Amino acid sequence: MDKIINIAVVAHVDAGKSTLVDALLNQNGVFRANEEVHDCVMDSNDIERERGITIYSKNCAIRYKDYKINIVDTPGHADFSSEVERIMKTVDTVILLVDASEGPMPQTRFVLKKALEQNIRPILFINKIDKKDARPQEVVDMTFDLFMELNATDEQLDFPIVYGVARDGIAQLTLEEEGHDISPLLEVVLKQCSPYEGDANEPLKMQVSSLDYDSFIGRLGIGRVTRGSIKNGQMVALAKNDGTTTSFRISKLFVEEGIKRVEKDVAYYGDIVTFAGCPTISIGDTVCDKDHIEPMDPIVIERPTLSMDFLVNSSPFAGKDKSSKFITSRHIKDRLDKELETNVGLEVEELPGADGYKVSGRGELHLSILLENMRREGYELSVSKPEVLLQEIDGVKCEPFEKVIVNCPSTYSGTIINDLQERKAILEVVNNDENDYVHLEFSAPTRGLIGYRSAFITNTKGEGVMVRSFEDYKPYVGEITGRKNGVLVSMENGKTLGFSLFNLQDRGTLIVGPAEEVYVGMVVGIHNRDNDLNVNPCKNKQLTNTRASGSDDAIALIKPKSFSLEEALEFIQDDEFVEVTPGAIRIRKKILDPNERYRINRK
Repeated sequence: MDKIINIAVVAHVDAGKSTLVDALLNQNGVFRANEEVHDCVMDSNDIERERGITIYSKNCAIRYKDYKINIVDTPGHADFSSEVERIMKTVDTVILLVDASEGPMPQTRFVLKKALEQNIRPILFINKIDKKDARPQEVVDMTFDLFMELNATDEQLDFPIVYGVARDGIAQLTLEEEGHDISPLLEVVLKQCSPYEGDANEPLKMQVSSLDYDSFIGRLGIGRVTRGSIKNGQMVALAKNDGTTTSFRISKLFVEEGIKRVEKDVAYYGDIVTFAGCPTISIGDTVCDKDHIEPMDPIVIERPTLSMDFLVNSSPFAGKDKSSKFITSRHIKDRLDKELETNVGLEVEELPGADGYKVSGRGELHLSILLENMRREGYELSVSKPEVLLQEIDGVKCEPFEKVIVNCPSTYSGTIINDLQERKAILEVVNNDENDYVHLEFSAPTRGLIGYRSAFITNTKGEGVMVRSFEDYKPYVGEITGRKNGVLVSMENGKTLGFSLFNLQDRGTLIVGPAEEVYVGMVVGIHNRDNDLNVNPCKNKQLTNTRASGSDDAIALIKPKSFSLEEALEFIQDDEFVEVTPGAIRIRKKILDPNERYRINRK
């Protein structure tokens, strides 16, 4: 039997988690010498590769000396925090990555807090020590302060420190020595953790910490065997979270070898296994010997903070996109049900009196990634503005708040502080550095941050960096100012013409170009003023025999502003939808008829 140690790599976004896992895999014989290997090999999803972020936690395994080390690569973004919460019960230690120049960031606090709550003693890895502005010693002190703030025990405060450059696969125990490979980090892991101990003849016990889905064998449960062994074909008991007990037969059993999932007949205590056989299994359920049923403590997943309505597309262009395959309410429901099989941070409920569903998640990115996946799969739907989910705590109405960290040139700091305070944010920390940059920390209601990112980029001329992370629920802060600009709304069906768009440029920023199909009620631009304006983008020039000097000069159109899915969701107001199709992202009014909108507004 293998000597098994399980580790997780946790950090803030872009600290280098997936790059460190690449180095561990590359230097421990997982790939052939002539094998072509992509960067961030664990980021296998298309969107993960495009955006350079980890969305789903994934398992792999390496062999080092006579040990098998299971590694869990986790997401760094707060919206996917439910992926991090679950895996903490399956690991012996965590490698906490902190950038040598940035220091601890909001998500660093979150992942560290989850590790400390499970009595895990982390290993600190100070990454990117080759940066020009690296300050590793100062960052170690800042991280120690963070441990103190999170009430770490004396043993946890005595954490080992490793320095390195994950990109180059280098780790070293002191700043003075010269690193050559990643082995010093693995030696620290072996020193910190003894292999999982047990007896293969004891009755089976394991808890499901993650889910997966296979189109051939159905729902898969993933978890660590905490006692005994698990066999392919074995009849086991399932103690569910609701207190009920059922039984099923293990139809397939897998363990990780490198980055591949390998089928096995038997797996032993300490190993992380994937199994099939039970279509109703869920996170936190305990799989045990049918003669020794002992449910483990449930895994608590934090509730969603944001919701959107996913509705059937009712625009005049519904179903006209050649790539659209799924456009009905039943199609949307089936896809959301499939997502619930594995995405435990999501909640779905049917909307009464409407052809759609209320979908709740951990943030805008969490929900927009789901929408982007659906769009690529051929789904077509309309989506409402994101809304925060309020809670009543001790009789007080509360809303979600986020920790916001801003680094920008000091020239723009006054504008940023003013903008965020208008959105009911509270300024908590101000620090100036020698490069004429300022570091600001705010506590801000999530409601106020919806739609703010584009204004932030504009106000800092693209030179600012803003990082957000869920903080806590705090008392409701009242009404918050929303978008300050109205929109230009088409009052005609047809194709846009350069002549009319040229004349509309003075009224605002266009979001459509010439020769684009538009319909009544579709948003074609952002108005310069705070009211909405009905316009005709399809109007052509009057053809007369009268000519004036300069009247036939070539028109010059400014390139239209294009919205990504996240930007469109942030931009819209309560009376608007984002129309999502495989080929286009459009913004429209909920009520298309301008006369009907006028009547409702007058009321």
